[in-house]
Amino acid sequence: MATESSSTPTTPPPRAQWGTRTGFLLAAIGSAIGLGNIWRFPSEAYKNGGGAFLLPYLIALLTAGLPLLILEYTLGRRYRKSPPGAFRRLSGPAQAIGWWQVAVSFVIAAYYAVILAWAVRYVGFSVGEQWGDDPNAYFFGDFLRTAEQPGWISSYVGGVFWPLLVIWIAVLAVLALGVRRGIEMANRIFIPLLVVFFVVLVVRAVTLDGAGTGLDALFSPDWGALAEGGVWVAAYGQIFFSLSVGFGIMITYASYLRRRADLTGSALVAGFANSSFELLAGIGVFATLGFLSAASGAPVGETVTDGIGLAFIAFPTIISNMPLGTLFGLLFFGSLAIAGFTSLISIVEVVVASVQDKTGIGRLPAVLGAGGLTALVSILLFPTDSGLYLLDSADHFINRYGIALASLVAVIVVAWVLRRLPALQRDADATSAIRLGVWWRLALGVVTPLVLGWMMVDSLRAEFDENYGGYPSGFLFWSGWAVALGALAFGLLASLLPWPRGTEPAGTEPSGPAGPVESEPGAPGEGRY
Repeated sequence: MATESSSTPTTPPPRAQWGTRTGFLLAAIGSAIGLGNIWRFPSEAYKNGGGAFLLPYLIALLTAGLPLLILEYTLGRRYRKSPPGAFRRLSGPAQAIGWWQVAVSFVIAAYYAVILAWAVRYVGFSVGEQWGDDPNAYFFGDFLRTAEQPGWISSYVGGVFWPLLVIWIAVLAVLALGVRRGIEMANRIFIPLLVVFFVVLVVRAVTLDGAGTGLDALFSPDWGALAEGGVWVAAYGQIFFSLSVGFGIMITYASYLRRRADLTGSALVAGFANSSFELLAGIGVFATLGFLSAASGAPVGETVTDGIGLAFIAFPTIISNMPLGTLFGLLFFGSLAIAGFTSLISIVEVVVASVQDKTGIGRLPAVLGAGGLTALVSILLFPTDSGLYLLDSADHFINRYGIALASLVAVIVVAWVLRRLPALQRDADATSAIRLGVWWRLALGVVTPLVLGWMMVDSLRAEFDENYGGYPSGFLFWSGWAVALGALAFGLLASLLPWPRGTEPAGTEPSGPAGPVESEPGAPGEGRY
């Protein structure tokens, strides 16, 4: 357990607050809606029962996604701290979970920005369809200049480096402007723009020849699939990885809420908005894949892919064969860039806010220090000939053994070890229009730990059966396992460092009303909640 520093007492600065409830909701939705909504959900649904997948998906949302979201909102609003500080207020040793989440966010931000840089470049490539007749060769060869085998970095790729640098400058500029003038304002601009872009894209997609065939492939239910445990694991996995729970974002964002904020209502709005966008993405993607199937004569099943293959290979192929392909490409890659940008802001904010809470330094030094370090790692490692391999391995292991495992540990500690769910429920109910019932405690105390535990067992079994991606064991060790275990080790070591005097002692409960609002030049009034 960390000891208190004997340095001169310091008074922490007043905490920033959202200007309005709408601003908070747009920021939360902007964080949740990211690349995974567009390129992961459609293929997960198709592979796991089609239309029947929506049933376990909805159950997963109600029994795990929303309860976890409400838990993180409550922790953030109650303790008014980023993850390390919030868990420390619960119990001194528990702050290790918060620092673990900070390390996970650091890793994800470093590689997530690179995918965003690819999307930005492909917005330009859509004009003139510069990928030519072979989008696969263009992406891996001409654009990324990917090495034949994973290994050490031997060269940098200027076509990725420069847009990545611009993206990091933009992200750090938004964060430096603060919660209201930066994060809130950016989401007020980009989330409506994302909705407009994507609605136009989906309308165009469903009017393509063959769109009906694609939608039939997605929504035709295979009810027999519901008897398979893997389908339910996939549904819960999609919810965990798409709602931005498990790596501290929602705790951080909720720490900027006012004391009287409606937590359950906000969680319902954010959760269902995220799921609605995923459903919309499924319609757009499969309508487009139906067009590709009709144009190529191949069954829809042979055109289905996800992730990088869907976005940067399948969609360029489709764009090259469709009427008004340039416009479609601008809308699709523009949507990827916007969704990725708002999510990246939220991920880096976890790191910045945690450094601020720990050290008491101002926002600008925290952004330049913590955010700048994240940007430096991103720029040094990923716009390289081995960047794609590093990204793929780090993403796999930090998701499986960072986000999911940290969520499992957090739920067990809060629900079973510290037994704080009843107190947290009372805190949420005191200001929420929709009161939590016993279902919330059962979901977090029973359903979520069991599902996350099974996911861990299932993932580890697959890991030991064969190497992920067919990569060499040595490469997976330092680019995957070492990254995931390093995040955990960082969490444990960081929890041993003392906090400045003047901060609340570990394990203390909040008392009294919220403190004054952080002063941000030019910020609007205090808002309505």
